[in-house]
Order: sequence, then structure tokens, then C-alpha cells
Amino acid sequence: MANTYCTATNTGKGFFTHEDRNDFYLSGHTGNVWVVGDNSKGAAWINRVSGTPKTKAEAQTLVDAGIEEGQAIYDAQDTAYKELYPGGRLEKYILP
Repeated sequence: MANTYCTATNTGKGFFTHEDRNDFYLSGHTGNVWVVGDNSKGAAWINRVSGTPKTKAEAQTLVDAGIEEGQAIYDAQDTAYKELYPGGRLEKYILP
């Protein structure tokens, strides 16, 4: 399945709908990165939410930067905090 990548700010209720989720693949990631199924309804959603198209490499770079920022914040916390959130450190992953 081909995907399209974009950045868009989630504005809350109505940003995506149940119908959107049924019409095309959609997943959100760190850095306001969205992976959208490459079809006409997915393209219409990107326009509706004022998404900014990205290449997969650009999107991956944004996701990696967000994860690295989260890792640095987690690593700077004391042991008591980390004990409250076991497994709380973000791990890098590859976008679909």
C-alpha cells in the first residue's frame, strides 16, 4: 500500500472522523506527522486539515527529532519519576 506523508496540527474534535478512518489509512506520529493512504479521499483530508506534504524521509526526520527530544526529557528525570513510568522512554521506529 502506498502512503502519503504530511504534517498537520490536530485541532481536536472533527480533525478526523470515523468515516475518514474507514475511507483511507491514517496514523498520527510524533512531530504532527501523519501517514495517509494514497487515494483521493486521503488527499482531500490533507487539504481539509491544511496539511503540508512531506517526503517519507522528511517525515521520518521529524519523527526522529521528536522522539529524541522525548528521550532527552525522560533521561533528565530522577529515578522516582522513572519508577512511576516504567517503559516510558520512547523508542525510535520506522514510518510505514
